Amino acid sequence: MITDLPISKAMSDFANPPDHPRSAPKAAQAVQQALGALLAAVPAGERPAGLAVAYSGGLDSSVLLDAAAAFAAAHGLRLLALHVHHGLSPHADQWLRHCEARCDELGVPFFAERVSLAGVADSGVEEAARVARYAALGRMCREHGAGILLTAHHLDDQAETVLLQLLRGSGLAGMSGMDACNAAPGLLGDDATLIARPLLGMTRAQLEQYAAARKIAHIEDESNADVRYARNALRHGVMPALGSAFPGFQQRLARAAGHAQGAQELLNEVAAQDLAQCRHEDHLLMPALRQLSEQRFFNLMRHWFALRGMRMPSAAWMQEMRAQLLQAGAEAQLCVSHPDGEVHRYRDRVFLAPRRTPPAEGEVVRLAWSGQEQLRVDAYYGWLRFESIGAGDARPGIDAAWLARQPLAVRGRDGGERVKLAANRPARSLKQHFQSADVPAWERPYLPLLFAGDELLFAAGIGMDCAHFSFAGERIVIGWQAD
Repeated sequence: MITDLPISKAMSDFANPPDHPRSAPKAAQAVQQALGALLAAVPAGERPAGLAVAYSGGLDSSVLLDAAAAFAAAHGLRLLALHVHHGLSPHADQWLRHCEARCDELGVPFFAERVSLAGVADSGVEEAARVARYAALGRMCREHGAGILLTAHHLDDQAETVLLQLLRGSGLAGMSGMDACNAAPGLLGDDATLIARPLLGMTRAQLEQYAAARKIAHIEDESNADVRYARNALRHGVMPALGSAFPGFQQRLARAAGHAQGAQELLNEVAAQDLAQCRHEDHLLMPALRQLSEQRFFNLMRHWFALRGMRMPSAAWMQEMRAQLLQAGAEAQLCVSHPDGEVHRYRDRVFLAPRRTPPAEGEVVRLAWSGQEQLRVDAYYGWLRFESIGAGDARPGIDAAWLARQPLAVRGRDGGERVKLAANRPARSLKQHFQSADVPAWERPYLPLLFAGDELLFAAGIGMDCAHFSFAGERIVIGWQAD
């Protein structure tokens, strides 16, 4: 994975003021250098079959598309243009037609996807549109084989991002701004597609010079003038004032973001070292956590949350969580709720569990198995696994032909169920098995039971009942894989 590219250096070499007569040619050269730096940083064996431009039809993405088309043609690369139709503007259909026509002129394949934001409150439209846009772009990248998505974020966008994060009271991670290139599985839906920002070193004024020199027509989104949105309020009310009082402030804010990014990288290294000391399998150990200073504890937990794809909680939430974890009694089964999950303490261990809704009481999921390697069970947030073994494997299993004939059902515990794991071992209640296996109480409702008719075949977290074990022929070993 690429996380640090020399793209911004190529862009920062463009030092002419925006009204300089040679600005546009140098801007074109800077964009070409940035795209070249992007590909040069990708190992030869990992270079994608295609590049995609996130193309809205606005000024920024129109400049990027024009430059990327020239670059792709010169280097024999496959380039796509991807457009997301939100339907928020009455002009959205017109914008789509404009983008399609421009791509026809450039000879760039064009693909579009429509997304719906119906039912989203006005206060959340900006964020909902962003999430839907990136999800659609990710889907189109996978569908059409583009491994790198180029977006048209520029230096003014970076400055706005840093200011917004400062105003929100963000930490170093937020103040680091946007990377020149990074993976964003939470936005795109996978960690194989990279987002690259080759215009990140150029100001909007420089992009305007490029568009004017190349006579590039572009659309104007009327929502960009709506100062009810925080970014627009900065763009129209604050940025011009800063530009008058502090010319070139965008570059200085970007430099400050680089310093924050460097400091955050150091914190990540410390967090990774602390995690290695405190983690055992899928949980953290309280004795090791107690040895950390308050700030190292917070740094570790933020790192752990980020690895699990969870949003960063507030400082007050972190303080309260730490206090509860440290003060709870040894036998306490503590649970601290988070918007994306739950922090549990159990037997001096700390677990991070996703936020889930327990299966409905008495819910039964009917299944038909006909040789599949796995079957999804949504109500329990996981998969039943069916491993086929034969004569060369000494493990016991369930006769495959017999299993395929059975009416299978998944359900939770009713009480009284018992499992006998081997012929020479006694049958025990599920509670006894869970206690012996050290399965935390909050996980047990999400561990399903698999029945053939009224006979219990398999208990997730425990194992298969030996009543139907076979040691010869084709047989199946059943397992459970939680999300």
